[in-house]
Amino acid sequence: MAQTAKPLDRFAAAIMLVLCASWGLQQIAAKAALADFAPITQAALRSLGASLAVGAFALAREPKIFRRDGSLPLGALAGLIFAAEFIALFLAVQWTSAARVIVFLYSAPFFVALGAVLFLPQERLRTLQWLGMALAFFGVVVALSGAGGKQGLIGDLLAIFGAATWAMVTVMVKATSFRFVPPIKVLLYQLGVSAIVMTIAARVAGEPWPSHVSLIGAASLIYQTFWVAGATYLAWFWLLTRYRAGDMAAFTFLTPVVGVLAGHFLLGESLSPGFLAALAMVAGGVLLVNWPARPAAKPAGGR
Repeated sequence: MAQTAKPLDRFAAAIMLVLCASWGLQQIAAKAALADFAPITQAALRSLGASLAVGAFALAREPKIFRRDGSLPLGALAGLIFAAEFIALFLAVQWTSAARVIVFLYSAPFFVALGAVLFLPQERLRTLQWLGMALAFFGVVVALSGAGGKQGLIGDLLAIFGAATWAMVTVMVKATSFRFVPPIKVLLYQLGVSAIVMTIAARVAGEPWPSHVSLIGAASLIYQTFWVAGATYLAWFWLLTRYRAGDMAAFTFLTPVVGVLAGHFLLGESLSPGFLAALAMVAGGVLLVNWPARPAAKPAGGR
């Protein structure tokens, strides 16, 4: 019997705090590892290691997901989009600060909402969500106005492209038969296909294989691969089977906040008043877009 989704309890809220903090550190780790790993090579290794780890977990716990179910074409497309997202993001941290990449990446709910208007007419946006979209949009505009020259603008635009591609997969899952595919299989499609695509892309781009890997570089890559792309994604899917998705999504506003603060304290990235205002608008917009809808009032005498 299917389990009824329930509101977050303290245990689930604590896990969500750990997940959001972990995701906020993802781009920090990617930038730290650039000294040892070229960007696309780093992204490819991340997807390859995570696909092996998640695949082994799925084989042990849910072997039936490997059966043919007609989802391969959509899965391949999702993997290609996922590859484009992370190629853009790992290149972006070369051109701009990790904090800026995180803020622009978490404008993704704005693009999801736009996609919902076009492809998910049954999912009407509430007034609060429209306000959140507007707030996030103005936050992105304010952040873009502070781009540090041509190179900084390139990095910012790559991060925005990453947000748009993330939103594309989200809308695709909701708007197509892909929504019937088990979440862990969706994740495996993205990790496995992107590992192949990014390995080829790194080769075509002529990226060198690292001749020396420092302790920081190795730790950063391990963190991204097995903790972020492996453990935290599996924990997210586990929570989705038990708790309300809207309650969980509302926590994601914390991720860019953690990322920006980590970029400042761990990487020494500067924080201007304008950028902090942009962060507040984007984080606030994410919170409003994902704010759980109030359940409809039950009629008198109802249960």
